[in-house]
Amino acid sequence: MFLIMPCHALGQSISPEDVTVKENAVSTAIPLQRLKGEVKIDGRIDEEAWATIEPFPLVTYQPTYRGTKSQRSVIRVAYDDNYIYAAGHFYVEDPGDLRGNSFYRDRWSGDDTFGLLLDSFNDNESALWFYTTPLGMRADGSVANDAESGTNWDWNGFWDSASTITEEGWFSEMRIPFSTLAFQDENKRAVFGMSVYRWLTTTNERHVYPDISPAFNNGFRKPSKMQDVILEGINRKNPLYVSPYGLSGVNQFSMLNNAQSAYTLDDDPTNEVGLDLKYDLTPNLTLDVTVNTDFAQVEADDQQINLTRFSLFFPEKRQFFQERSGIFEFDTGESSSRLFHSRRIGLVDGEPIRILGGARVVGRLNEWDVGFLNMQTASQDGLPSENFGVMRLRKKAFNDYSNVGGMVTSRVDEDGTYNVAYGLDAVVRVTGDEYLTAKWVQSFDEADVNGDNYKPFEAGRTVLNWTRRKIEGLNYDLGVTWSGANYLPGTGFIRRSNFTYISPDINYQIFKDESSKLRRIWVGNWASTYIRNSDGAVESFWAHPFYWFELKQGAQFLISTDHYYEDVREPFSLSDDAEVPVGSYWFHDIWLEAEAPEGWQIRPEVELISGTFYDGWRTSLSPGLEWNMSRYFELGATYEFSAIRFSDRDQSFNAHLPRVRLQAAMNRHFSVASFVQYNSQRDRVSINTRLRYHFKEGRDLWVVYNEGLNSDRTQMQLQLPRLPLTDSRTVLLKYTHTFVW
Repeated sequence: MFLIMPCHALGQSISPEDVTVKENAVSTAIPLQRLKGEVKIDGRIDEEAWATIEPFPLVTYQPTYRGTKSQRSVIRVAYDDNYIYAAGHFYVEDPGDLRGNSFYRDRWSGDDTFGLLLDSFNDNESALWFYTTPLGMRADGSVANDAESGTNWDWNGFWDSASTITEEGWFSEMRIPFSTLAFQDENKRAVFGMSVYRWLTTTNERHVYPDISPAFNNGFRKPSKMQDVILEGINRKNPLYVSPYGLSGVNQFSMLNNAQSAYTLDDDPTNEVGLDLKYDLTPNLTLDVTVNTDFAQVEADDQQINLTRFSLFFPEKRQFFQERSGIFEFDTGESSSRLFHSRRIGLVDGEPIRILGGARVVGRLNEWDVGFLNMQTASQDGLPSENFGVMRLRKKAFNDYSNVGGMVTSRVDEDGTYNVAYGLDAVVRVTGDEYLTAKWVQSFDEADVNGDNYKPFEAGRTVLNWTRRKIEGLNYDLGVTWSGANYLPGTGFIRRSNFTYISPDINYQIFKDESSKLRRIWVGNWASTYIRNSDGAVESFWAHPFYWFELKQGAQFLISTDHYYEDVREPFSLSDDAEVPVGSYWFHDIWLEAEAPEGWQIRPEVELISGTFYDGWRTSLSPGLEWNMSRYFELGATYEFSAIRFSDRDQSFNAHLPRVRLQAAMNRHFSVASFVQYNSQRDRVSINTRLRYHFKEGRDLWVVYNEGLNSDRTQMQLQLPRLPLTDSRTVLLKYTHTFVW
């Protein structure tokens, strides 16, 4: 391939096919253009300063790679001493094709979007993602693990955007201060990885720069595929952000009176103040300090139906733990398992425990990615005060796409009881798209360490994985995990212990040409096997052959089957009415999924699973939809229903889990979200409503209302009075104000 620099670097016209990306030539870093005048962030893009900035040569990423663009897109990016700016002209021939569906902050609602991703460390691993819409809605998140894992949309940064809509289309500007980005610079010179895109919802179309192929998983947002850009003479300030908050409200709980004759709703008033502080110790190392931390405004967890004998996993949603949280990622082989899971801090069975305070440092020190976290919780409800600590280090090794590192975690309560764990990991790009991952983790729990028969090796786990990170054509992910009987990370998450886990996933993906109605076809098989180390017997086996395809318009369909083997050594309950007895079971089902294009105003989806289940039968149906009723209101609803029958044992139950989420946003400042869900396994209805008035970045007023309702109020078997309708209620007012020095 000939090395030809993009037109904004040389002032000449080139074709998209000639744009060389970082993957193919490390030396292709190009100078990002400087603005030669001031611009106003109003979405009009009418200043002379913008006219001097050459636009990027955009390539169609999807539905057909390098296919014909249905609309004209113009994207420019520039910078000055203090900010990065981005501007987009997004023309639309038919105004009816433009989608600006919601003002609601940080939640995509089927809108057209304009996005900018920045790998400010230029580490080929992490990036910050900023995007906006025709209505000027802002969303931001963080990408980790070279986009091989999900995007963290709970991260929030300080930045501005504005959009306007005309008969020609929509026009948008973004301004991101360097103080929001962590980066390394030498004599005010820095190199970032960067990519930009336009997303057209109605045509399932994405225009991108640089020229990145969809053959790579999440290719357009992969830091390793981004264009390197050079910024000279930048002035990154190190402001101090101080964010005090005040909170007032009341918590109410239903309590049985002393005579055990009735329930009363007892009030527990609360008045709290707290403080968050953020300061950049260096241009690429950030300190966060929190005192009397509160997360009242965080959305409630999605309830889940558990049809297994293992613990459920719930993701982290709290803002303090989201800042560059990718550095703390350390998975340990099996599904959702990890050495550090921040929900262990300040939450017990989903209920909050007071966090007295803590500190976190994230960023880069010389060649090392650094993550440090220490938090102290209060004693509460008979639980001791605890200290949680985690230290993570990682650096590049062997090549620009490989790294080695380690992590140490600790959990110590007030009487000195402790759990300490450490892990060592290496992710090595062996050749091309072939990656080898190796990990060793080990825990030290006081109860085990002081035992008479403590065996350190039994408290460890090792992980080996070989994967091909190119999804076009043959793709595979081959993993083996061995876990000792006493491995128990006190600040992590595991489902099982004392096993050997084998996971050979093999599939083949085809991207179709422009003449086809299909965008891509995906066939393959996911599989996993758990072998008990104690006797070498298979404990669990799962095979999932599938056929999945996507239409050019964006509709998706899945046809697959599941084949299970479970060796159950101890009986476990699925509900009050059904259990799975000891035994060995083979069972099978068929799995169907369909999802509407994202450009529809009403976007339905459905999932159906039906077949044998242990020694019985299961049918699960999960319909859902999202409906943009207007730019002010959006309705989302799902309903998970499972019918379980064990006819030979005369046991059965139905599990219901409806969820309804209503969002209302009158403008970019005022919004309300209400989330109602019912879980029949817990006989509980929960309501979470959050009103937010966003004065400006860093200044927010929240009104939060939570209510838990008992759906089954009878307690005849306990000879107690009927449960009250309201089990608990919370009403809180919280105001946060950020001062910047």
